[in-house]
Amino acid sequence: MWVETVVCTARRGRTARLRRLLDARQALKRRCEGCQGAWVAPGIGDKNIFLVQAIFVDEKSWKKASEKISTELDSKDGGIESELGGPPLVGMFKIRAVDLKFKE
Repeated sequence: MWVETVVCTARRGRTARLRRLLDARQALKRRCEGCQGAWVAPGIGDKNIFLVQAIFVDEKSWKKASEKISTELDSKDGGIESELGGPPLVGMFKIRAVDLKFKE
């Protein structure tokens, strides 16, 4: 499984717009084949910071979702870059499916 992780902040006065853009991208990922889950979480102490994560079954699924975002959303709304307060922290991680079991 591939885990995509992004930590980003909004430009001053652009928090709500960035949140909408991030939510739209995560919703599209969730509809893509091979996406096991995708979410956006605002910071607890700082609502201007976001944790954005998605889990994919493999690299191929991640690439297809990324391409779909680029062609369907970025081309229409201009992407998220102009709403960011600085460069995001981005990472891709590989995890075993068995390690994703959560207790409620």
